[in-house]
Order: sequence, then C-alpha cells, then structure tokens
Amino acid sequence: MRTDSSHEPWPPNPHATGIRRRIGEFVLHPTVQNFVIVVIIVNAVALGLETSDAVMARVGGLLHALDLIALGIFVVELAAKMFALGRAFWRDGWNVFDFLVVAIALIPASGPLAVLRSLRVLRVLRLINRMPQLRRIADAIIKAIPGIGAIAALMAIIFYVGSVMATVLFGDTHPEMFGSIPASLLTLFQVMTLDSWALGVVVPVMAEHPTAWMFFIPFILVSAFVMLNLFIAVIVDTMSNLGRDEKPTKLEHPLFHADSELARVHAELAEIKALLKEHPAPRD
Repeated sequence: MRTDSSHEPWPPNPHATGIRRRIGEFVLHPTVQNFVIVVIIVNAVALGLETSDAVMARVGGLLHALDLIALGIFVVELAAKMFALGRAFWRDGWNVFDFLVVAIALIPASGPLAVLRSLRVLRVLRLINRMPQLRRIADAIIKAIPGIGAIAALMAIIFYVGSVMATVLFGDTHPEMFGSIPASLLTLFQVMTLDSWALGVVVPVMAEHPTAWMFFIPFILVSAFVMLNLFIAVIVDTMSNLGRDEKPTKLEHPLFHADSELARVHAELAEIKALLKEHPAPRD
C-alpha cells in the first residue's frame, strides 16, 4: 500500500481497464486513506462509549448509527480495493487481515455468536496498516517470532523446573501458593512480574524457610531480567535489520510500480531509437 503523503496520482496500470485504474487511484490515494484513518478512530471511540450504560441511555441510537456508517465505509473501501487490485489484493497479508476484521463484523451477532460482537473493536488494529511507523513495528515483531519462540521455549523449561522445585520445597507449608505445579507456575509468574513478590510471596515463605531466598533470587534474576531482556534484544535486532534492508525509494503498490518502471524503460528506448534515426551512424 502506498504510504507517502504526496497527492500525485499513481502511475496507471496498463493491464487494467479504465474504470478499474480510476477506482484504484481513488481508493489508494493518500487523502482517501487518511479519511479511512479518521473513520477508524471515530469508530473506536464510539465502540468504547458503547460500554457505558449512562452514555448508551443518552446517545445509544447515535452510536449505533455511527457504527453502521463506519462498517459501510469499510466494506465499500475493501470492495473497491479488491476490484482495483484483483489478485494482488490477496498477496498482501495486511489486506487479508483487513478483510477478516471487517468480515467478522458482518457475522450476525446473535445467540451463540453474540460473543463475536465484542470482536468489533479489532477494527482499531486496521490503523497498523495505515500508519507506516506502526506497520514497521508490527512487521518487526512478526519477523522476530522465530527468535521469540526459542526464548519462550527456554523460559517454559525454566518455569517448569522452578515450579517442580518450588512444589517440593514449599508445597507442604504454603499449599495455597505452591501446593501443585499449576499453582506454583502461577505464583512464579507473579514473582517474575515483580508484582508483590516480596511481601506477597517471598516474605511469607521465608518465615517458614529462612533459606528460601537462595531459590527466589536466582529465579528472579534469570526470569525477570535475563529472559525478558532477551525478548527485547531480539525485537530490536529485527527492527534494525529491517531498517538496513529498506531501500530509499518511493513506496508504491506492486500492481502499479512494476508497470510504471516498464513503461519508463519503453519510453527511453523509443527516445533512443528516435535519436538514432535523426542522426544515423556514418557509413564507411
């Protein structure tokens, strides 16, 4: 998707019909995309206000109307992009994500499907596809998933070993926190987040086991400081690699970009042929 803020129309696609090209230039124009961003933000605010009973009692009808209008705009935008881009629409994962988010909102939210109504707020995530900075961060997180998965597996092993040790060491005296492996996992997760880990967990345990600090301090150092910083390091490294891989060229949709370059090359070749005809090479 085009992300620059210029108002210059995109190069036409020679393989598209006239109306298809015009619709593509319109719906992918920065002004239209900025309007869609505003609609997404307004819709997000309206969805948040719908959670208030007092607000719904006063302007509930207006909020429902805004929600329907926003949904209609999203459907029209997606339909126009699908028509203009054709198969290229499905090659972009973010376009597929937009389609799924809007499609969920079209499912009747009644009976057992009523829970899907709460998924309407996922429309806010469409901002990621419209803002280059957010999209760059999201791309970095997605590309960092393999590295994050390896760290998560290592952390799972550490948590399992720690929960077994804690259950054996402290389960008899503090069954509410370490009476079973699931309870120990939950308690150790609380310790890792440093949420009331001292007064809520360590101090009561040390009242019965004075040497318990020999278990908790190494666990906190490994889980809270080392492992979490590894997560951050993987994401930062991926973002820096993305920054090096980016080319300082104008971002354009591949449907238009390739055809534009080809047309430019043909124009240059035609100009060279014209010059050769005007100034033919001298014969020996």
